Amino acid sequence: MINITFDNIIFSLQNAGGISVFWHEIIKRALNDPEIEPIFFELPNKNIFRQLVEIPQNNIISPSSTFPASVLRYFNPKFKNKSGIFHSSYYRTATSSKFLNITTIHDFTYEYYRKGLAKFVHSWQKKKAVKNSESIICVSENTKKDLLKFYPKTKKQKIHVVYNGVNEAYQIIKNKKYPKDLIRFDRDEYAIYVGDRTSRYKNFHLAANACKKTGIPLVMVGGGPLSKTELSFLDNSLGINRYKHLSGIENEVLNVLYNNALCLLYPSLYEGFGIPVIEAQKAGCPVIAANRSSIPEVAGPISTLINNPTVDNISEMIQQLKRNSKFATNQIQIGLKNADRFSWDKCYRETKQIYKKLYENYF
Repeated sequence: MINITFDNIIFSLQNAGGISVFWHEIIKRALNDPEIEPIFFELPNKNIFRQLVEIPQNNIISPSSTFPASVLRYFNPKFKNKSGIFHSSYYRTATSSKFLNITTIHDFTYEYYRKGLAKFVHSWQKKKAVKNSESIICVSENTKKDLLKFYPKTKKQKIHVVYNGVNEAYQIIKNKKYPKDLIRFDRDEYAIYVGDRTSRYKNFHLAANACKKTGIPLVMVGGGPLSKTELSFLDNSLGINRYKHLSGIENEVLNVLYNNALCLLYPSLYEGFGIPVIEAQKAGCPVIAANRSSIPEVAGPISTLINNPTVDNISEMIQQLKRNSKFATNQIQIGLKNADRFSWDKCYRETKQIYKKLYENYF
């Protein structure tokens, strides 16, 4: 039996998000694994993915501190009379010498794109976690490369690449029905954009302006409510009733949107992995994305990656998918085959192997 303390801090730092998806998929499998004895260290939270996991109260440890999660996120937990593996969801390590620490690194967006105090504090915490961990999991080879770039003294034998998975809800729907209850446009054709819109490196403005140029509506999923500035931008670029924003939708609903979309627009210049790329591919939706960071590694040999994403380049690729059905079908087939490489079961199996090897070597 492997004793593992899972640090659920990420659930108190965000209500949703890619890391929450990852952590939810790992811990729900650990709870049903007869070889794992799980304990969960967590604070109160309203995370939608935490609500999907039933954890027995006897398996939960809550800190007695009255500080909010925004403060406690920077404090490493202390335990008495406990031992085993400590795996944190977000860059914390157990201070006890009886614990073996594992850190999962998702990306280096702070190091590349943030400035000031936020960047300094985040990088300081991440560096400490890397230094104090016996094993480090990177979600892609590109993230591993970044890790060795920023922390070149890290021992390579401690680093393991374990790809993220994709929810089983994403699949091709045989009898497609246009989701008119969710979106209503003059024509059935639309592009979809998933995730954060405000970070400049995500290039959301390129996606919106490419839709304007090609005359197709845009469906945005997640990324928080539309601000007044965004509403004004979208009204002026796409036009009123030519865009739709949805949030808090289930995987099954997003699968329907992917199935009916002309393409996913994903012009981000940097991703640690890029889960929406695989979601779209499994749903038979072509992906137009930037040929940067981890995207080519994850997206596979598709022909719709753009070296230098601009409005013109994205628009040309949209038009090619619209005009050339043979090309679009080919990209869908390549995407489906590529997406078979990824699953949360595989991700958990490979993560568990790291647990087992570490546990056997030290206990």
